[in-house]
Amino acid sequence: MQIRAYQDTDRAAVIALWQVCELTRPWNNPGLDIERKLAVNREWFLVGLKQGQLVASAMFGYEGHRGWVNYLAVHPDQQRHGFARAMMDHGEQLLLSVGCPKINLQVRNTNAQALAFYARLGYGNDEAISLGKRLIPDM
Repeated sequence: MQIRAYQDTDRAAVIALWQVCELTRPWNNPGLDIERKLAVNREWFLVGLKQGQLVASAMFGYEGHRGWVNYLAVHPDQQRHGFARAMMDHGEQLLLSVGCPKINLQVRNTNAQALAFYARLGYGNDEAISLGKRLIPDM
């Protein structure tokens, strides 16, 4: 799999990937999420290609205290080939290159497969509660 920065021509394929991976929610507009990411560290919005087909994505970010990853996705037909691990390794290296000391991520507590994957990569439960407040409604 080749990893590169997102390009504008990837938009439809990325949104389709997120939908097939069940990452989209009615209260989050995926097109707006893409636009927002492109405004901040657009080069850290990564996609993975296998034989020219977009099969993976991940958005990395850093605000000076913690790194974050969002929208890590691998097409279900391409899972269990190390692509998610490769995307995470690439993103972790980006974060390390700017001195980021820790990466955080959020996983829905019902997603046992994702929780097991991240545990294999060395991620653990920080025993913290994730809170959120919508400032701009997408709908």
